[in-house]
Formats: sequence, C-alpha cells, structure tokens
Amino acid sequence: MTDINVENVVASATLGESFDLDEVHEILEGSEYDPEKFRGVIYRVRDRGLKTSVLIFRSGKMVCTGATKVEEIDRTVAYLKEVLSKEDQAVLDEPEVTVQNIVATTDLGHPLNLNSVAISLGLERIEYEPEQFPGLVFRMDEPRLVMLFFGSGKVVCTGGKRIEDIQRGIEKISLELVQTGFLPK
Repeated sequence: MTDINVENVVASATLGESFDLDEVHEILEGSEYDPEKFRGVIYRVRDRGLKTSVLIFRSGKMVCTGATKVEEIDRTVAYLKEVLSKEDQAVLDEPEVTVQNIVATTDLGHPLNLNSVAISLGLERIEYEPEQFPGLVFRMDEPRLVMLFFGSGKVVCTGGKRIEDIQRGIEKISLELVQTGFLPK
C-alpha cells in the first residue's frame, strides 16, 4: 500500500441559525470582514495547534479549509462554538459538519508513460492534453474521485469525502496499472 498524504480537507458546517457578522468580526480577533468585497468573515484559526481557515456567513453556515485530518475540522468547529458562545452568540449544541472534499497525494514509486496510460484507461475516462497541462486527469466512477497523474508517478487525488474512499481509489487504480503493465508488481 502506498503512503497517502492528506493535503487539505474542506468541510461545511451549520454553526448557528444566523449571525451578526459585525459582532462575529469583533469577537474573532484578527478576522477579516469587508462586506463590499466578500459577504463573510474570514478567520484563520491558529489556536490549539490548529492551522485552518474558516469563512463564516450571516446564515450561520461556515466553510472550513486547511485541515490535514478530518478531526481538525471537528476541533475547529468546537473551538469556534466555544469562543462564540462565550460572547453570547447563539450557536447550535450539535453543529452539523459535512466533509465536502479531501485532497490527497501519493507517489506510485514508478514513472508513468502518460500517453500509454491514457489509451489504456480509456479515452472516455480521461483528459490529457500535455501541451496545456503536464498531467493526465482521470475520473473514477466508484469511488467517485478525480486523479491527476504525472509522468513522475506522483498522483493528486480529489473529490473524496472520506479517507477510505481515497485509499480504495488509489488501490483500485494501482491494481489496474499493475495489470496493464504500467507499474511493477
């Protein structure tokens, strides 16, 4: 099994029913809020070992990015819930958190001839225009993922909502590349 490195987890959450963004901006020291440029509060969380960024909207919804583990999303939401509730902001007891996208990378450990791989994987599942982009874009149906393959053997995988989906997708495509002779057994 190849090592998979999670580079970014993006999740959405409903933290409250609605927020006064001017108040949220005041509470979250270092946050940015300019409603003429963007209709949400931008806040970079740098407490408790977190290095995530959040967008908080008037609707009570938020988007969190920058995590390298799903648990960091949960910790970010818990942190914001704690900080905002201390300042008498109405937050939900159990915020609903949904992972939207996980971006991960891996190295297959062997260079790939992308022209041959493109033909082998089937032109209906790939996009490959080396004059415009040096990677091959592969769309996997099950699990539903998009993978970018590079001639070096490095792969960027996106679209997964669970780490297990990415692991399964990498295993599945690795097996297919071994069976077609593009990767050694």
